Amino acid sequence: MVELKGLQGNEIADDFKKVETEGGRWRRTWEVFKTNFWKLVALNLLVLITFIPAIVVVYMRNMYIDTLSLSYPFNASQGYPFYPREALTGLAEKLVLWVDIRFFALLIASGLIASAGVSGAAYCIRKLLYTKNQFTIKGLLHGVKVGYLKTALPVTLFMSLLYCTFLANDQMHLAAATASGFGGAVTLFVFAIIFTVLGGIYLLWLFALGVSYRTNYLNIIRNAFKLMFCTPIQTVFMAGFSLIPVWLAMMFSGFWLILVYIIFALFGFTFVLLCWLSFSQWACGLYLEPETKTDKAAPRKTEREIAVETEDRQRREALALLAAGKSSLISRPIKPIGNERVDVIGKSFTRARIAEAGVAREKMVSGVLAYEKEHENEKEYVEYNKMFAEREKALVVDGKDKKNKNKKVSAENLLR
Repeated sequence: MVELKGLQGNEIADDFKKVETEGGRWRRTWEVFKTNFWKLVALNLLVLITFIPAIVVVYMRNMYIDTLSLSYPFNASQGYPFYPREALTGLAEKLVLWVDIRFFALLIASGLIASAGVSGAAYCIRKLLYTKNQFTIKGLLHGVKVGYLKTALPVTLFMSLLYCTFLANDQMHLAAATASGFGGAVTLFVFAIIFTVLGGIYLLWLFALGVSYRTNYLNIIRNAFKLMFCTPIQTVFMAGFSLIPVWLAMMFSGFWLILVYIIFALFGFTFVLLCWLSFSQWACGLYLEPETKTDKAAPRKTEREIAVETEDRQRREALALLAAGKSSLISRPIKPIGNERVDVIGKSFTRARIAEAGVAREKMVSGVLAYEKEHENEKEYVEYNKMFAEREKALVVDGKDKKNKNKKVSAENLLR
């Protein structure tokens, strides 16, 4: 059993409650994609804004190469001026290598800006997976706050691997054009592709754990290695499946490429994040104890249990009715109002006057209590209090008294 240190109980879920629902993770992923499609589109457009610097860098790189191809004498005639053939050998490849060294370095820097959008979108995607319909701009900004640094590192490393691969490809073409060191250039390019693919898959795990768990980053690095090598087939398959929008962009050209770009602009980024984060949470769940409660249907109750609950509810209603029905004005004697004078203090008074009023009021209170004591044993008060005492006893006993154990007391028969 693989031990994932530092992940148990440390999942980042600051403004939402995780509740697992029945039906499986992939069914829930499909439901999120189907029922929140326009929310995913809105989120994808927000992420696309942070990728604008990278898009500009790639566009300017292509435009610069096209400009150089028009200004340099690749198609000059053999008249005056005369360009020796050796001087033009590999010139186009050298220019491409020179341009890529500068522009793709800017692509690494633009990845730091794109990391803000990716980290915020990752938090929102995880929130949608657990809540199905909660998405706010505030949540996006919170995701940037808690996950930017853990996103920027893998993004920067991956862009660096791509940078080396592009340069190795340019060097291979240059070696082929000049017929010097072609074998070594091909070998370098093949190893660059292998390192980029393996490193990219590992960095996907590093990114997924970084935006999902709040723990020491060394633990995230170790756990990413463990999960990558413990689920190799699933990892390769899901990495390939998640990157379907990228494969489509590489396969098509012309009108179909424009259509793919439109699809990518609408939900390309969120599709990649939704698939990969759902898979990563599933893989972590194989080695972690569940932290969430599963919503299950309440078990069906027997007729006896339903009858007991019904009687208990009626008993509580009867007690409430009993408490509301007993009147303190009827259950005890109240001295009738007579012609006794009530001592009232005027607007102007002395200390002696206050003392006299206090004595008079104490005398009045004692008179009321004396009257109540004198008449409390009269028949009407005794029978009234006895009636409510018996009913209350019947409710509290709840079947312990043999006399009342079969008597059903409810709001309907309370006053019978």
